[in-house]
Amino acid sequence: MTQATPGVLAEVRRERERQDAKWGEQNLDPAVWLMILGEEVGEANNAALEHLMGNARDLSHYRTELLQVAAVAVSAVESLDRQQARLAGSADQ
Repeated sequence: MTQATPGVLAEVRRERERQDAKWGEQNLDPAVWLMILGEEVGEANNAALEHLMGNARDLSHYRTELLQVAAVAVSAVESLDRQQARLAGSADQ
């Protein structure tokens, strides 16, 4: 980790909060999460390509997309953990 890590993680947290405000709690199948994550990675790829081709002055859009990739990955882990907890709770009964 670097000195920048806490600030970056705070940005990921804000993006997660934005996603939750927009979509609510998402409890999706792992395959669906991977499709969503792939779509976000594709957007990051596109932003990097636009910069490389000279169509984007800076990498700010690329950075935004990377934060969204990270936030979606966190959301997928949260969803998996909720699903696993429910399964464990069902097994205990």
